[in-house]
Amino acid sequence: MNSKSDVKALDNTADTREEKLPMPSNSVWQEIKEIISAILSNDDTSHKFLLRVVQPGLAGLMDGSVSTLAPIFATAFFTHRSFAAFLVGIAAAMGAGISMAFSEALSDDGELTGRGNPIVRGAITGLMTFIGGALHTLPFLISDIHIALVMAYVVVGVELIVIAAIRHRYFGTQWLKSIVQVVGSGMLVFLAAYIFGNA
Repeated sequence: MNSKSDVKALDNTADTREEKLPMPSNSVWQEIKEIISAILSNDDTSHKFLLRVVQPGLAGLMDGSVSTLAPIFATAFFTHRSFAAFLVGIAAAMGAGISMAFSEALSDDGELTGRGNPIVRGAITGLMTFIGGALHTLPFLISDIHIALVMAYVVVGVELIVIAAIRHRYFGTQWLKSIVQVVGSGMLVFLAAYIFGNA
């Protein structure tokens, strides 16, 4: 009798452990379908959507918009050549996008945290990083460096406002606090660009 009870207890323990094991992350295509479905059904504020799409996308957009400011503007200030700044900006945006994509994908496989497929999450982060870095690079296709700089300033301002709006929309961050934090970080990087660009 005791042996049967012990076997049954072991079976129950095994079942309990299996139930506690994390479910494997979705396939790439399945997760993409879920993301599209959530967007189409206006279910873009769910906890799952925030973890799998908004957070990695916002991290990438912030990194691309802020980290690439220094090399782009430092090049513009130092060389006074728009196309040189454009090449440096696109290279920086591409490099940052690739780096952030691998960093996000390899840092968390999604099994324990429930943050979804690492390939999808890495792709979102990398793409948004590239977009954040490339947008304020495009004005430097304008040959006149002074006009290009003014246009780039405007684009950077819009980017930072968009980032603040996303933080306010999805994470409830107060507008003023979010703008101060985002603009403050951007100003620090721009200051570095000004110092090195005028060295």
